Amino acid sequence: MTASGQSPLRHLPTLCIAGAVLVAAAHAFHLVEASAAAFVVLAAVFLIGSVFAAVQHAEVISHRIGEPFGSIILAIAVTIIEVALIVSIMLSGSPEGGEIARDAVFATFMIVLNGVVGLCLLVGGLLHREQEFHNSGSTAALAVLATLATLTLILPNYTLAVPGPYYSTMQLGFVAAVSLVLYGLFIFVQTVRHREYFTDIQQATPHARPTSRATLISAAVLVLALVMVIVLAEDLTPVVSSAVLSAGLNSELIGVLIAAVVLLPEGTTAYLAARANRIQTSLNLALGSALASIGLSIPTVAVISILMERPITLGLEQDHVVQVVLTLMVCTITLATGRTTILQGCVHLVIFFVFLLIAAAP
Repeated sequence: MTASGQSPLRHLPTLCIAGAVLVAAAHAFHLVEASAAAFVVLAAVFLIGSVFAAVQHAEVISHRIGEPFGSIILAIAVTIIEVALIVSIMLSGSPEGGEIARDAVFATFMIVLNGVVGLCLLVGGLLHREQEFHNSGSTAALAVLATLATLTLILPNYTLAVPGPYYSTMQLGFVAAVSLVLYGLFIFVQTVRHREYFTDIQQATPHARPTSRATLISAAVLVLALVMVIVLAEDLTPVVSSAVLSAGLNSELIGVLIAAVVLLPEGTTAYLAARANRIQTSLNLALGSALASIGLSIPTVAVISILMERPITLGLEQDHVVQVVLTLMVCTITLATGRTTILQGCVHLVIFFVFLLIAAAP
């Protein structure tokens, strides 16, 4: 520690962003091949460093504007970049372009509600034995999430206007509009009408409020860090794809790995909040991330699908539907009591590991 009480390594994550920019530029200008060992190692190191930089600067913004606004900003920022990645794949003309939105949203749903939530509940339970949160806010978020997931990922399998797991143009436009309305209404409830339902019960140690200048700098660095996470993840995708297929695993696992990388900033922030006995903040991040992924991604993709006249597959496979239903049922039980234990965390993690197994070897 330095004399000021701050670690001399506190700037290391931000320096990793600069390294990420250089590595990404070298690849963009064909100075290095993506399959080169040096590129893979450096890209992976700087990607992880960019994740921690995003977390670091998201915390600064959160201390400035308070909760739940800090969680909302991080969730929406990550989701916007996720949407950009989905749209780029859709417009690239690749064979999986019509299914990428469904697969990305499903992977995000399962990773967040089982992997992130499970880890936070387990770690929080181990460190603090039992943690309390406002079940009114969390169950309200889950009600919106269950509705959005059913309308966008399950119902298309059972409509008759268009055969197959698709919506007709009219149905797709209506579901997109309803999704945006529900998400907007939830944000209004979370930030205005019932904000108290989404603040931590346990009072956290007060932090010095960052200045406006420091907050603006952190906001700019946060956006750059999230962009670099996506850019490097996209650059590493061919290498990861080759490794997965060479190992004889299902190609669906590739999308899961990409979604996991995209969610690293939020997952890390949620984990740190659980360790600090701020489980409400962890749940805000988890549920808010899943809500933003469906409530923003699907409407955006739907509009592009209608304008470009490119059909998109929304309905999930039968095994995926079972996993969604199981996840929603367990989440309902978990969030109903307003208290968490290590048992609940373990149950969610078991579902998460089953999801990974089925994704790798269906």
